[in-house]
Amino acid sequence: MINRTFGRTGLNVGALGFGAGHIGTPDLSEQDAGTLLNRAVDRGVTLIDTARGYGLSEERVGRHLGWRRQDYVLSSKGGYDVPGTPDWTPDAIRLGIERALRTLNTDHIDIFHLHSCPLDVLRRDDLLGALDAARQAGHIRVAAYSGENDALAWAVSSDRFGSVQTSVNLADQWSVHHALPGAAERGLGVIGKRPVANMAWTYRERPDGQYAEAYWDRLQRLNLPDYGLDRTELALRYAAFAPGVDSVIVGTARTENLERNVRIVERGPLPADVLHDIETRWQAHGQDWGGEI
Repeated sequence: MINRTFGRTGLNVGALGFGAGHIGTPDLSEQDAGTLLNRAVDRGVTLIDTARGYGLSEERVGRHLGWRRQDYVLSSKGGYDVPGTPDWTPDAIRLGIERALRTLNTDHIDIFHLHSCPLDVLRRDDLLGALDAARQAGHIRVAAYSGENDALAWAVSSDRFGSVQTSVNLADQWSVHHALPGAAERGLGVIGKRPVANMAWTYRERPDGQYAEAYWDRLQRLNLPDYGLDRTELALRYAAFAPGVDSVIVGTARTENLERNVRIVERGPLPADVLHDIETRWQAHGQDWGGEI
């Protein structure tokens, strides 16, 4: 797996990371969850991204990977859903991190994101102070923000965060053009989420309730040819090698999909002529689209 420095954080991550949302479902057995997580790390997919809201995900990461904590970079999210505590308060951050450390079976979280809170919340000094305190205590290594649009742009320019996470895919290039150049200038680590655009191209008709509707609409407008590539390969190689991206996170509950994704990223960036055509189509149809949330 291609390995990259993660901004100026001192961390190193694989170009392909693992989005651990799928392993949070009780439909996946404990054995299968453990096999998948360990296979990912064995294959160099060393960024594991989870969150408070991903069901059993944090618990399973802690159970099945806690024994090899030095082998992977742990990313999680919070600021909300702490029993008895209002969301987006310093206590919600502090208590959420303390709970996550126990659940994840670790003494520190490498990257901890405020999770898609709006700009007015993101700018609050009390919340940013709570992140600073957690970092100074050694409970987190990097304070981060996960989100889009104006809030993302503020996070990048604020000098209060060491990394950001944002949507990067064929149908959502807003951050590539508007946020990631600034992130690179400031030495921020960058995690690209939704690199395969929620597999929107697999639906013959516009989906309903699958979190892929906007991507499906945009792909219809862009009308990208296949360029002689499988659509998943096209999407994943685009996102993994987009300028400024350190790692892209892809979730799956199947080891065969994990292995496929590893092989795709190991093939490297798309040919220059393909990238040029994608950029031309984006400039013609998508440059006024904002990022998705």
